[in-house]
Amino acid sequence: MVRRRFDPNVCGVTAAIAVIDGKWKTALLWLLESGPRRPAELRRLLPGLSEKVLTQALREMEADGLVHREVFDELPLKTLYSLTGFGRDLADALAPLADWGHRRLERLTATQPAS
Repeated sequence: MVRRRFDPNVCGVTAAIAVIDGKWKTALLWLLESGPRRPAELRRLLPGLSEKVLTQALREMEADGLVHREVFDELPLKTLYSLTGFGRDLADALAPLADWGHRRLERLTATQPAS
């Protein structure tokens, strides 16, 4: 069975969603839009994200061409993650979807009865 991330026979939306699938990838993409960040900073900004899951998500995003990992040869070792041009393209493509999601949340809030 071919994983969805690598299956050329799926629609474009499915192919895009497969790359950002999971609980943390969209949040990581959003944080990296503002500039390069160190892994410890990403963990601080995303409470509940374990080091193992962070590492796995960043590796997958790097393999998909969304993020660039730069390791500085100094002690202590310093690693920075940043969006690639391809990652920025994805962030730009997701912006209208994020706007739609915010409008949906506002709509849901407006229709809830007052307590």
